Amino acid sequence: MLQRTNLIWLFGTLLLVRIIAMIVVPLADTTEPRYAEIARLMLTTNDWITPWFEPNVPFWGKPPLSFWAQAIAFKLFGINEFAGRLPALLAFLATAWMLWRLALSVVNTQVALASLVVYSGMLLTFLAAGTVMTDPFLVLGTTWAMVAFYLAPKEKYWYWRYGLFIGLGIGLLAKGPLALVISGAPIGMWVLLQGKLMFYLRSMPWVRGILLTLVIALPWYILAELKTPGFINYFIVGEHFMRFVDPGWTGDLYGRAHQEPKGMIWLYWLVGSLPWGPLALVLLIGHLFKSRWRQSLWQAAKQPAIMYVLLWALVTPVFFTPAGNVIWTYALPSMPAFALLMGWAMVKLNNGQKWRQLGFTIVMWLMPIGALVFSVLIANNNDLMKTEKRIAEYVAQQPKNGNPDNWSRLYYLGAELEFSARFYSHDQAKPVRLDQLENLAVQQQGVYVAIPAQQWETTVAHFGARLEPRIENMRFKLAFLNP
Repeated sequence: MLQRTNLIWLFGTLLLVRIIAMIVVPLADTTEPRYAEIARLMLTTNDWITPWFEPNVPFWGKPPLSFWAQAIAFKLFGINEFAGRLPALLAFLATAWMLWRLALSVVNTQVALASLVVYSGMLLTFLAAGTVMTDPFLVLGTTWAMVAFYLAPKEKYWYWRYGLFIGLGIGLLAKGPLALVISGAPIGMWVLLQGKLMFYLRSMPWVRGILLTLVIALPWYILAELKTPGFINYFIVGEHFMRFVDPGWTGDLYGRAHQEPKGMIWLYWLVGSLPWGPLALVLLIGHLFKSRWRQSLWQAAKQPAIMYVLLWALVTPVFFTPAGNVIWTYALPSMPAFALLMGWAMVKLNNGQKWRQLGFTIVMWLMPIGALVFSVLIANNNDLMKTEKRIAEYVAQQPKNGNPDNWSRLYYLGAELEFSARFYSHDQAKPVRLDQLENLAVQQQGVYVAIPAQQWETTVAHFGARLEPRIENMRFKLAFLNP
């Protein structure tokens, strides 16, 4: 048997390492600093309706739930990495508790603990648990909906009875109508396969529940459209239809369409579930060749609870299989269900087999050890990541010479500014053309210029000894340009 004490210690270690990484790892381009900057702008502009991509450019790509949470965290704890990532950690913990409750109800404490270890120790879920992203809140919503629907007839707590509708409301505010599909498809299919349509029609508070979902989500959608007309058309038609049916969709206002081969979501799922997904695949293939195990697997899959979780685990990769515009975080909503299946299998296969227990123990410790080593490396050298934190901090620490904030003297040579430069300079760093630098240096009594590494030689040739090298990272060399 897998020792419960060891599982508890392992889950605690994973959580501790995740918190350490939240503190010491800087925000790296592009996702984290982009969303953190949107949350920072929400706080500084006091606009809680429209997320802003940059001043005067509304961000229609995502609903505001994660930005609300991150902006509140910035308000409470200051504008820093840990504050920006804290809401994702809280969403992860809430999701993990719901996974625990479902596993406890369906199987036992041993499987519940194993499921928590698997869930918190997969690559994608470990990263998302402390990352400035919208996806942890989508997973919170869909997990609440799925767990609540299954437990509502058994446990009459309000958070299960109305949890389906609360979860859908959270999903609509976190990511959009996608939450309805991810939750509704497996629930609907399972109800039909179990022949329980009339039972659930009578036992669930559908009218009040649907009204609750609308009360949670609909006001913001209406206010967002009224404040910035065009939002509904872009978000519903563009982000939720054209993005997936047209691999070459060019309507993305905030990035680029990801043109991937159809079915790429399965590879993303396999990578995101490391190290557990590949192990599960090996175990499954190995057992399919044994007739006794084939029969056992088939009998298990027909159990109502296992079938429910299996449909939940498959809905996301199946739904995105025909889509060419996908990224690996799209696999995240399926991870809680896979963790429960893997936890159940791990406990079942481990009984009486010391070599299997050793193997599972080794796999379980891969993530916390690997993440801790990575965090230590990055803490000692931020420049191993694509982040402008060190340059922004260096400039802020220099003598101000009458300037209220040195960040206003920081320029990046080129047409666009990196998101991490915007966040760490509180949006005071600016992009600049080479022909503009001369006047800026005179007006501000010298400026700091971050120069792309490939343009360093030509820039030095242009300004000569007036350009004083300071520090560099993996993308830019910082110099001070004297007037």
